[in-house]
Amino acid sequence: MSDRRLRHADSAAFRHAMRALSSGVAIIACGEGEARVGCTITSLASLSLAPPTLFVCLARSSTTLAGLREERAFSISLLAARHEALAHRFSGHGGAHGARRFDGAQWITLSTGAPVLADAIAAFDCVVEELIERHSHAIILGAVVSLREGAAEPALAHRQGDYSALA
Repeated sequence: MSDRRLRHADSAAFRHAMRALSSGVAIIACGEGEARVGCTITSLASLSLAPPTLFVCLARSSTTLAGLREERAFSISLLAARHEALAHRFSGHGGAHGARRFDGAQWITLSTGAPVLADAIAAFDCVVEELIERHSHAIILGAVVSLREGAAEPALAHRQGDYSALA
């Protein structure tokens, strides 16, 4: 067997090409009170229906990932198109950090105590089943322990660095 090394695509070119992919927008959150942390995510998908499991990818440098490691429970709140400002705030723009990101919206809890956006179009309350570190990110497998469905309305989508409504 030859000792060939695979060449990887340039990171900047890869990032630019991936911007063509449309994705839904959500907030992942964990912790309580002043220890709450959360961020906007677009790397989220269902993994299994039986048992209900999802996965999300977070940068290894993320303060949300650090909180999730400690808490071992998290929520995913799927955002409606009208939540664009909230998505922007949780992405780190505007300078809000930690629990300050949660200001100006109503948050509730389900089973685990992780903060859930009260008017999300859907929300999932999860416990960490497995955390897999690869390269710059961690893949979090979350066992869904409870969920909540909201109103049927246009979802917030992300593509080419911009937000839009997805009917």
